[in-house]
Amino acid sequence: MNAQDVVDFLNTHPEFFDEHPDLLAQISVPHPTAGGTISLTERQLHALRDKLTAVQTKLGELVGFGEENDVIAEKVHRLTLALLQSESFETVTGSLYSHLLEDFAVPHVALRIWNSILKRPSEEFIEVTEDFRFFAADLHHPYCGLANQPEVLAWFGEAAKHIQSLALVPLRRDAQVFGMLALGSEDPQRFFPEMGTLYVERIGELVGASLLKHIG
Repeated sequence: MNAQDVVDFLNTHPEFFDEHPDLLAQISVPHPTAGGTISLTERQLHALRDKLTAVQTKLGELVGFGEENDVIAEKVHRLTLALLQSESFETVTGSLYSHLLEDFAVPHVALRIWNSILKRPSEEFIEVTEDFRFFAADLHHPYCGLANQPEVLAWFGEAAKHIQSLALVPLRRDAQVFGMLALGSEDPQRFFPEMGTLYVERIGELVGASLLKHIG
C-alpha cells in the first residue's frame, strides 16, 4: 500500500473516522511551525485557523477596495456636478482642471481638441499631428502606461521631462474621437497597463459630453 492508496481509501470511506474515533487522538503528525508532534485533530485546527486567516485577509482587501471605490465615485460625482453647472467652454475646462488637479490629485493635466465646429484661441485647440489622430482613433480604451508619447509629453511644457506615466483618455462624439484628455504623473506606477479604467472612461465620457455642448 502506498500513500495514494491511503488517500483513495479515506476518500471513498468518509465514515472511517466515525467508526474509529479514538484513532484521531492517537495519530500524531508534525507541528506545522513549532516542531514536535501534535494530534491529527490539533493539526486540523491549525489548518482551519490558517484558512480563516486567509479568508479574513481577503475580506479585508475587498473591504479596502470597496472603500477606495466609494471615494473615487464621490470624486466623480463632484466632477459631474461641476460640469453640469458649467455654462461655457472656459468653465468646463476650468472645472475639469481644478477637480483633476486638486480632488483627484493628478499632478499634470492637458487637453487637446480637434474636429470641432467652434474653436477658441487657447492651448486646447493647438493642432495635433495626423499620426496622433490615427493613434487616438485606434484607442478603444484609455491608454495607461509609460510616458512614451513625445507629442503628448510636449503638451505639459517644462514638466514633460519629469513625467513617468500617462493616462490618455479619448474623447468621442459618437464613434469619432475629437480630442484627448491626458493625465501625467512623476510616479511610474500611478498609471499602469493593468489598472482598472472604469472611472477613467466615465470621466472621459463626462468631459466629452460637456465639451460638445459648447464646441459642437
